[in-house]
Amino acid sequence: MMDTPSRQASSLRPPASHADAPVRAVLGPTNTGKTHLALERMLAHTSGIMGFPLRLLARENYERMVRLKGVRAVGLITGEEKIIPSGARWFSCTVEAMPMDRAVEFIAVDEIQLCADPERGHVFTDRLLNARGQAETLFLGADTIAPLLRSLIPGIEIEARPRLSNLSYTGVTRLSRLPPRSAIVAFSAGDVYAIAEAIRRRRGGCAVVMGQLSPRTRNAQVELYQKREVDYLVATDAIGMGLNMDIQHVAFAGLSKFDGSHRRMLSAAEIAQIAGRAGRGAQDGTFGTTGDCPPLPDHVAEAVENHQFDTLRHLFWRNSALDYTSPRTLYASLCQKPPYPGLRAAEPASDLIVLSALMRDPAIQSLTREPGRTRLLWEVCQIPDFRKLGEDSHIRQCAQIFTVLVREGRLPSSWLEPRLANLERTEGDIETLMQRLMGIRIWAYVATRSDWVEDPQLWRSRTRTLEDTLSDLLHEGLAARFVDKRATSLARRLEEADGSPLLSAITRSGDVSVEGHTVGHMQGFTFIPDPEAARSDQPLLMRAARRAARSEIPRRVTQFLQSPDESLTLDAETGTLLWDENAIGHLQKGEELLRPAVHATSAEFLEPTHRERIRMRLNAFVAATLQKTLSPLFRAASAVADKPTLRGIVHGLAEQGGVMPLPPESQITRKDSHFLHKLGLRIGGGLLFCPQLLRPRPMQLRALLIHLHTGRPMPPLPKPGAVSSRIPPGTSLSVQDRHMLLQTGWQTVGNFLIRLDSAQEIYQTLSERAARTGGCPLEASVASRLGVPAAELLTVLPALGLRVQKAAIPCKKQYGPPAPAMLLPARTPAPGQQGRKHTRKTETRKLQVPAGPFAALAVLQKRR
Repeated sequence: MMDTPSRQASSLRPPASHADAPVRAVLGPTNTGKTHLALERMLAHTSGIMGFPLRLLARENYERMVRLKGVRAVGLITGEEKIIPSGARWFSCTVEAMPMDRAVEFIAVDEIQLCADPERGHVFTDRLLNARGQAETLFLGADTIAPLLRSLIPGIEIEARPRLSNLSYTGVTRLSRLPPRSAIVAFSAGDVYAIAEAIRRRRGGCAVVMGQLSPRTRNAQVELYQKREVDYLVATDAIGMGLNMDIQHVAFAGLSKFDGSHRRMLSAAEIAQIAGRAGRGAQDGTFGTTGDCPPLPDHVAEAVENHQFDTLRHLFWRNSALDYTSPRTLYASLCQKPPYPGLRAAEPASDLIVLSALMRDPAIQSLTREPGRTRLLWEVCQIPDFRKLGEDSHIRQCAQIFTVLVREGRLPSSWLEPRLANLERTEGDIETLMQRLMGIRIWAYVATRSDWVEDPQLWRSRTRTLEDTLSDLLHEGLAARFVDKRATSLARRLEEADGSPLLSAITRSGDVSVEGHTVGHMQGFTFIPDPEAARSDQPLLMRAARRAARSEIPRRVTQFLQSPDESLTLDAETGTLLWDENAIGHLQKGEELLRPAVHATSAEFLEPTHRERIRMRLNAFVAATLQKTLSPLFRAASAVADKPTLRGIVHGLAEQGGVMPLPPESQITRKDSHFLHKLGLRIGGGLLFCPQLLRPRPMQLRALLIHLHTGRPMPPLPKPGAVSSRIPPGTSLSVQDRHMLLQTGWQTVGNFLIRLDSAQEIYQTLSERAARTGGCPLEASVASRLGVPAAELLTVLPALGLRVQKAAIPCKKQYGPPAPAMLLPARTPAPGQQGRKHTRKTETRKLQVPAGPFAALAVLQKRR
């Protein structure tokens, strides 16, 4: 029969044998030493049980108790873990797993204000009303529950404890400005990951704590923070209960959370519970907001600072005196109305939702007709839904477990094996590992029921080992994703250094090391961050390098200023100036073609005075390089310094870079021409040029100078050392292009570019031979001397200014070889001879080519 309301009310009263045992409550904000007091009180008794809100806290305090009383005297009972030595007298438990049927002298429940939690509050309320120690009962929590404690437990003794340190509100702080030893609190996994990634970029790394993590993973992350391997912690509100860490500041990245049914704003008491993690012992703490979170309202911030909150108006309750006659009577007993004022019926929890679904399943109904099956069904419904994949998935899993238990008596190992095999894989990202961990925790919970599984010891060990393995992998994954130990160390030193020089060095190869960490490489005076470092870490590396450069850059500048010219290079293709193959400057347009401007690199770490000293040193190197590479031009300018008639001409040649058209009015005497010839200068084709400057290196340098001075791109030049080059088909050369090519030393001749000295030499030689002989056969070797195909020769030579008569093809009646192509005397003065008087001796006369069958022999005879 189901309990009546009167029987239910009476079941809430403690047993008569315990009626005189004192019931006490120690209430107050965080950091009041409540938990430490409860542990001392429990261990002073011969036996005791203490219930904690989290498995993590139960495990942590179990280890503390083991250190004080020994492993054989202490037990641990949680939903997924049971360690119960035969001689155990003190037990650390989760509130849900407290063994209510075990008689002990002392019982304590931590965070008793969670009686008002919509999801788990009914469990805490049940312990508040029904859990009693034979000698002493102690409840710990916030003082907001004090009025309800007095009304529900007559005679309870309440002790109020003040916080041991002050808690101050600091307002909004940018994420990049948060001080070390800060905890940033968010309320979703996505927000936690995003903030953790931002902290990694700015400060090198952080630890991550979320409710979904296994205790082992959370402990490893907390240890990462406690050992100061990282200075920041990003967490959900899971840190709000019992996690005692060295936190100096708590920053809220949000002020709302999803409580399982809807998103709601945090109450002031909930904010205080989380903010209270800042400051431990006598050390004061601070709290505030960060990121996109708005500032706290003034009244909320003041309430948190002064620990003044509205008292709780009700606690959640659910009947624990259940009727197991049938699933329907069980459900009805769970849904009874609260017996006392101040209690409110609990919202449907996961176990009640599963029961409601299964009791309507005909297959489950047929399995629960025998006595005892309803109790088993309820125990299966209470399996926690760690996976959070949706109600339907959890309901199906519970139905399968219940069906197998009924039909087989236990869960066979052959049935469990494939379900764990799917969770034993170790590959995957953080989210995948976390989901597998949640699955393992369900089977770890099942394995703690010795009456449910075959060989429970085997399955407990196996699930525990698998959980530990996945937890370690998850911790490594979190650390790899959100922690850069090098960057963290540098960030801490940057904070601690406060402007003082860091221990740094730059090796001969240019590697930059700061505080023992390689952070990048120096190319000249430019810092290149370590390419193996994540892109997001580069701002931090730049900060470290900037500190290191304070002492290293001046030394490096001094080393450069004292280095010989042999360590410097001018790239004649790009104008880049290099020191030990590292770019440190480049050439720009100057006032004159042979006096380009020098720009020193604008490296971040160079001071203006450093850059100017570097520029002056580079300027001297460039001047010396030009003097050496273009020495014939400078020697010629020096040699005509005392010759007014030639000084202006050579000066113009220098301004043009070594090739200059002679003005029509220029009157160069034979003596002056001979003098220029001795200086290495040549006159031909109306041009004055220096053949030595047409060699590859001087020509490449002059091409660069012409390009810089004109600001126009230089047309493609033939390969270095070439005599000529065919202009690619389809290439259109403008007048400016042809002028730049000629100024560089390349004459455009038909479809070819021919080097100026070769073109003038061939023209001079062939024109003189034709004038001397009155016409002569064209030698085939001319093509190779010009570097053009023989088939193109008759096109190139006329474009060069020479007269050529094509070979005559004999008619059919003629015999013998065809007459060769003939080089004819010029009708006009040769290039460079314009303006001179010519006599009849130098006038050209048309050559009569014989047309007989022995024409070729006649030509050859004449040639002899």
